[in-house]
Amino acid sequence: MQTNLIYAIVPAADLSRARKFYENLGLKAIAEDPWPGVTFEGGDGSLLYLYQTPNAGKAPHTLAGFSVDDVEATVDGLRAKGVRFEEYQTPDLKTVNGIATVGPVKSAWFKDTEGNILAIDNMKSVLRQSHVRT
Repeated sequence: MQTNLIYAIVPAADLSRARKFYENLGLKAIAEDPWPGVTFEGGDGSLLYLYQTPNAGKAPHTLAGFSVDDVEATVDGLRAKGVRFEEYQTPDLKTVNGIATVGPVKSAWFKDTEGNILAIDNMKSVLRQSHVRT
């Protein structure tokens, strides 16, 4: 499995509405299929497959994540496009202005139009800087 592409699979109750949301994030649709579904391409060959189902938005956890170099700038840019970020205040996780910091890792969470939880973090940059591989 190590040499195979890993990609996110995300449900949508309203595929047209969700597609517009992901295109507004800057993802490019590269394929459509009759399920119905649409595949988006991200950086580094990553893919996000969005498919229609009445079960969208029911997962209580993060379904997909985007690793970026600058979490703050990305959050600001997405806010300018109307994205609302979640605020968490738990014993294990606290966000400030939508961003949680745990050591060198910064993360922020938001929901798509279908209620699915998505994340932004700087994990790839942190791993690149520390040269840590598990």
